[in-house]
Amino acid sequence: MGLTVTHIAAGVALAHARMATLEQELNAADSRLGDGDTGGMLRRVLDLMAAQRMDGIDDVGVSLGILAKAAAAATGSSLGTLLATGLLTMSKKTKGRTEVPWSELAPLLEQARDAVMARGGAKLGDKTVVDALDAVSSAVAGAGDQAAIRARAVAACDEALVRFRNEPCRMGRARMYADKSIGMDDPGMLAFARPSRASVGVVREARSACWTRQ
Repeated sequence: MGLTVTHIAAGVALAHARMATLEQELNAADSRLGDGDTGGMLRRVLDLMAAQRMDGIDDVGVSLGILAKAAAAATGSSLGTLLATGLLTMSKKTKGRTEVPWSELAPLLEQARDAVMARGGAKLGDKTVVDALDAVSSAVAGAGDQAAIRARAVAACDEALVRFRNEPCRMGRARMYADKSIGMDDPGMLAFARPSRASVGVVREARSACWTRQ
């Protein structure tokens, strides 16, 4: 079995639930290097994404497109725009498919990464969400099952945070505090990494949802 709309909806629900405790952590991290609103922004995005109804939709690309539009509508922030860009890119690549093999996830993430880089102007190594996305896309390459992808993705996010923690931020508002940012996590990377831990339960949630509908 590959990635389906059921998995996507379950992942959004779990990430949304995670924001109950994550919002303030992200705001605090951002307040040291930015406006202090990353947590609030991500909560608004996930609030709207979680409100989207996927009942009767089995097209992976269509579901990702719906989430991209929700992300764009929820906020005008740069990070929210990049999230929408990545989702829209993956939507275009998967439209018309009811299931996407797990082995195709890495190239899909790579295409999303490239689109985000083109839209935001960041380069690999700038200590941004792009570096976290790149780490995950590289880590899941060659993985053909859900368990391996979940484990590799979470580990890759954690490793990326550690790797870049002692580097300066080179993009966004945080670049104005380049020296101060050394020793701190980039808020955008955190906003990508922390909700990804919720994906550990995606397959369990997806299977439960399928079982309930039977």
